[in-house]
Amino acid sequence: MPIPEFVADLRAKIGPEHPLWLAGATAVIIRPRAGSDAPPFEGSRTPAESVRAGETLPAGETVPAGEEVLLVRRSDNGVWSPVTGIVDPGEHPATAAVRESLEEAMVEVRVGRLVRLSVSPKIVHATGDRAQYCDLVFRCTWVSGEAAVGDDESVDVAWFPVDALPDMPEHLASRVAVAVADRPECELLVDGVALPIVAPNGTA
Repeated sequence: MPIPEFVADLRAKIGPEHPLWLAGATAVIIRPRAGSDAPPFEGSRTPAESVRAGETLPAGETVPAGEEVLLVRRSDNGVWSPVTGIVDPGEHPATAAVRESLEEAMVEVRVGRLVRLSVSPKIVHATGDRAQYCDLVFRCTWVSGEAAVGDDESVDVAWFPVDALPDMPEHLASRVAVAVADRPECELLVDGVALPIVAPNGTA
């Protein structure tokens, strides 16, 4: 995966052993489903099965059957993923989501709202670079453009019904699920646990 120029410049100055605190943007791109008779994708799972590890949608919430999600297949590990990317210095994270959607999948999108804010574990990349990410997940609406591979970060791009998603790592599947669920509140995750966080004395 290409390293943003500003990150490469920083690494040249401080080396790989010093962890960087970076902002990431995830664009979960959604549009109305063209038809409702498409067969499930092999190995698929529904958003209700992956809202969060080991959890399902709360009682009374349903998965919208009339929508589909745009996913890209990453070139570095072959997994399906929503569009993701690092926010450039001075760039608004929502603007980054729009930019990455055009660069990676050749589509124009409109950002609807922020649906999740989380902090990743500390990561050591294959290059030895250390980093930690504040990730902002946006529910986005497809506006125009025929989805296609836009750069070397992906090898494929495809629309999937929200009730027949391909297998994805849990941290990516849960981002899609929370955007599809479209709850009124933004989900705040701390160490993988949604707020409210309970203090040691038992108070919120």
